[in-house]
Amino acid sequence: MTGNDEFDANAMRKEAAMFYGLFLRGHSVEQLRKDIDVPKAVLEKWLRPRRYEPGFQESLKRVYQYRKRVLAIFDELVMREKNRARLQ
Repeated sequence: MTGNDEFDANAMRKEAAMFYGLFLRGHSVEQLRKDIDVPKAVLEKWLRPRRYEPGFQESLKRVYQYRKRVLAIFDELVMREKNRARLQ
């Protein structure tokens, strides 16, 4: 995996859907967002030690990008649900 477009879109949607299901069962949206997200400060902390091989640091960056995409999908699902509930 070398580019942003090489993520498994189905895997991201399934993971976001799992968290969305928890949201529908009453879990806090903010807590779920924290569970999904990797804050920028955490990524910087991960990348700080130079004892890792360069390939591992690239893997950490991909994990960060993947988590951000899952979070975006989750946020979209939650927004749709809130809009749907408002229309009813």
